[in-house]
Amino acid sequence: MGLKDEWRGGKLRLMNRIEERFARLKREGKKGLIVYIGGGDPNLEATRRLGLAFDKAGADVLELGVPFSDPLADGLVNQLAAQRGLEAGATPEGILKTVAAIRRKSEIPIVLYIYFNLIHKAGMERFIGAAARAGVDGLLALDLPPEESGSYEAEMRREGLCHVYLIAPTTPAERVRAIASRGSGFIYYVSREGVTGMQKRVAANLASQVAGIRRHTTLPVAVGFGISNPEQARFVAQHADAVVVGSAVVDRIARLGKSKGLEAQAGRFVESLAEAVKKA
Repeated sequence: MGLKDEWRGGKLRLMNRIEERFARLKREGKKGLIVYIGGGDPNLEATRRLGLAFDKAGADVLELGVPFSDPLADGLVNQLAAQRGLEAGATPEGILKTVAAIRRKSEIPIVLYIYFNLIHKAGMERFIGAAARAGVDGLLALDLPPEESGSYEAEMRREGLCHVYLIAPTTPAERVRAIASRGSGFIYYVSREGVTGMQKRVAANLASQVAGIRRHTTLPVAVGFGISNPEQARFVAQHADAVVVGSAVVDRIARLGKSKGLEAQAGRFVESLAEAVKKA
């Protein structure tokens, strides 16, 4: 269930891997690296190998995109990754089996980046329970408004999973407060408007935006969308608790395809990002 025992104030509680990782990073005075890839791109076995490679390369959290036919929040790079995943036969069930396979060799925290329609179709309680048993630690349901997620949050808590929410630059202050108070694991701040994708520059108002979120929560704030290289990752890590890199990694996977050097080359890029983040 992605949980570990922890004593607090003389009481035994269960700690999710995401919570545990961020607690460790805080103790060590370090920032975290969250790496996103499309599940099943180029196939599920490659996803398993990449997950293990990224763990060894220094990633703190693995974010797996569950392929969906209408990925509205994604830019072209991640849309194409979802398409390749679907063409390779990746399904939500297949993604969970892959997580279970990763879990046999790794304790890296795993978050599923998923559209709620897939959860609804599978049956919410059934899917969340299956995700917990597979070793998933959290879900980021992209298109589920927090205001409509009462039963979802309750089921996630019951299974010991973190429900991660997005906050955008355009989110009104009152809603930032509401979202920040309801999330768990970490808050994912979308550093720019629009869809996912690589960018040449990081948003100029990043520091003030992150500070605004921190006024309403003690959860770690992870910043993503558009971070493309170690230099940008280092800059973002100076202001955030974690950096999310997706499209830049997915783009390398697309170019390398099923080549024998896929895990090694993608792993070296992730290692360069991890080193940059840790030095911030």
